[in-house]
Amino acid sequence: MPMSDMLLTKRHLLGGSAVAALSVAFASFADTASAANASTASGGQETTSAGEDTPPSADGDVNMSDVLKPGPLPEIAFGKEDAPVKIVEYMSLTCPHCAHFAVTTFDTIKQKYVDTGKVRFIIREFPFDPRAAAAFMLARCAPQEQYMPMVEMLFKQQIAWASPDVDGRAALLQMSKLAGFTEDSFTKCLTNQKLLDDVNSVRERAAKDFGVNATPTFLINGKRYAGDMSVGAMSKLIDGLL
Repeated sequence: MPMSDMLLTKRHLLGGSAVAALSVAFASFADTASAANASTASGGQETTSAGEDTPPSADGDVNMSDVLKPGPLPEIAFGKEDAPVKIVEYMSLTCPHCAHFAVTTFDTIKQKYVDTGKVRFIIREFPFDPRAAAAFMLARCAPQEQYMPMVEMLFKQQIAWASPDVDGRAALLQMSKLAGFTEDSFTKCLTNQKLLDDVNSVRERAAKDFGVNATPTFLINGKRYAGDMSVGAMSKLIDGLL
């Protein structure tokens, strides 16, 4: 599916009243979700979980100096800037394998390697569909220190808001209120065209410049790895670079 069809547009968000526009954007998720599960805008797919401790093979090289240049959004980064291992993860909030990595692997890797100064870990947005883009926008509208807690909540409750058979707007509104949003601030966030453009720009840069076409994708010290990784698999990759 072309990238232009996968992303929220100004017409989706701003045509008519704000509530009607949001309804259109969320309704379009039902039409794109099944396609997004099979292919990304660049022709790739959501990756399946490795399910074992064998690290995946790299599927390409990237220039980490270029990768580490910040984009239009503030970096969500953990660890020392001069850590010997640099990891950039591109994720989609509607991707179940991204949710699995976030819930089962990330915290342990952070404790083992990020908090000990061995790894710099950066998280970036790669939304598959309008609902993922909307969820990322809400996380960005929260105070920066609340970005990760909100992302973790969205991943843990993914089935409650990301399934195509639920009212995505209502579910995200309810969850956002737990994070301190009002209905007014929720609507203002999701009709913020500049924020939407910035989220889209992060995704487009990843696809065009770094060959990202699936989620999760990890760019690690100049190599690109697609797919969920267990603690054991990622630990082996990191240990081999230390």
